[in-house]
Amino acid sequence: MQNTVILIVAGYMLLMLLIGWWSSTRISSNEDFMVAGRRLGPLLMAGTLAATEIGGGSSLGVVEKGFGAWGLSASWYVTAMGIAFVILTFLAHRFRAAEVKTVPEYFRRRYGPLSGAITAIIMILPLIGLTAAQFIASSAVVSVMLGIDYKMAVLGVTVVVTVYAVMGGLWSVTLTDFVQVFLIVFGMAAALPYALDMAGGMGNVAANVPEGTFDLFKGIGPYKIAALVIMYVASFTVGQEAVSRYYAARDGRAARQGSIIAAIVNFAYAFIPTLLGIITLALINMNRIDSGLILKEGPKYALPHLAMATMPAVIVGLLFAGILSATMSSADSDLLGAGSIFGNDLYKTFINPRASSGRVLNVTRVTMVVIGLLAGAVAYFNVGNIITLLMFSFTLRAAGSFFPYVFGLYWKRASEAGAVASLIAGSAVVLMMEHRKALVLDFLAQKGLSHPVLLGLMDEPILVGLLLSLVVFLLVCLILPSRRNSTELAIEE
Repeated sequence: MQNTVILIVAGYMLLMLLIGWWSSTRISSNEDFMVAGRRLGPLLMAGTLAATEIGGGSSLGVVEKGFGAWGLSASWYVTAMGIAFVILTFLAHRFRAAEVKTVPEYFRRRYGPLSGAITAIIMILPLIGLTAAQFIASSAVVSVMLGIDYKMAVLGVTVVVTVYAVMGGLWSVTLTDFVQVFLIVFGMAAALPYALDMAGGMGNVAANVPEGTFDLFKGIGPYKIAALVIMYVASFTVGQEAVSRYYAARDGRAARQGSIIAAIVNFAYAFIPTLLGIITLALINMNRIDSGLILKEGPKYALPHLAMATMPAVIVGLLFAGILSATMSSADSDLLGAGSIFGNDLYKTFINPRASSGRVLNVTRVTMVVIGLLAGAVAYFNVGNIITLLMFSFTLRAAGSFFPYVFGLYWKRASEAGAVASLIAGSAVVLMMEHRKALVLDFLAQKGLSHPVLLGLMDEPILVGLLLSLVVFLLVCLILPSRRNSTELAIEE
């Protein structure tokens, strides 16, 4: 079996490298590299948008949650992404019309260089964490598949993803994503009938899992679902790996259509990894598979072990290729986002304003290599939970920048002073809540303020960060409104 699996996955990874090489022949400027020449139609845009956001947290992470306390409600993690894409359809044409390459470029041209610099910094740091999260998930699969040490798998994944992303930029990422989105959905779906057959059907599965496992709200209530949707809308709006797809669409109509198709893909995919996690739990409870085999490296490794123990080699190969597609398609986008921001918004703007397009392109590529190595180091020493890492990275970058971005599209009085204040306030409160949560809870208890609503907000720093960001942004803009009195972006040479 192992040889067949290795051949399938090795063929898939070789195909990704070949696409990266071919895409590199179509790169003639940093705009081609960063936004694919703004030529993506709705299908290509939808494929790359869906594949980018369906990552390790939406495959291994959701399987882990479905296997554990969440049950069927783990599907909300992906369903909420689809809802977010539907909401973003109403902003898609505005994103495309801005004619920018990065989010910090929008801030710089709308508000000024200071807000652009701050945005660039708070965008790059979480992208390292997001890239590392995908490297962790990919390496988990490779280590099980080849029976090699996890840390050796990290080294291999880091090299492959970094090489093909650096070669072709967004052209490479888009084309590989288009292939990967099919492998993600169909590779994971192909595993379902085999797992169900081993369990003896869905009736047996339901009879051998805890009561409430198939409750859509077992592990997550309406409040947390709303918080997830808000987090995704805010993060996708200002996340370079997501919004760059809207920038790259050939026009506003293609951007809207691509967003809707990506939402449909998310809705279809949401229940596949969730059900695989539930079936794995049932098989363990039925003693059909060895719980020690499934859990020997922790529940996030449950799906690869289940596949190796129960499925034919070809299906295992397709499944592993699908999981690798999910994680690698997100990792390359995060890597490209970080490199684009450094090259376009830090190097070109502050370090070497006279740099040519070719020079900026080279710097972007070098930066991607450095970021890839940093993310690989984070993954190499990994001890954390995939979804927790993703959520924190989403929250950090979105909290302070969402409202300045959206208000800047429509409100003429939105000012640089308000944007800077919002960026600092939103990011600071998220960092404080994540790292000083115990102190805040003790303070609330001492003051007699341990109200359920306040305690609930402590578990959702994105809501607190967004609320504070909004208040600060509006107050400062009303006191110090923009002198330009326009939503038009400044023209840069």
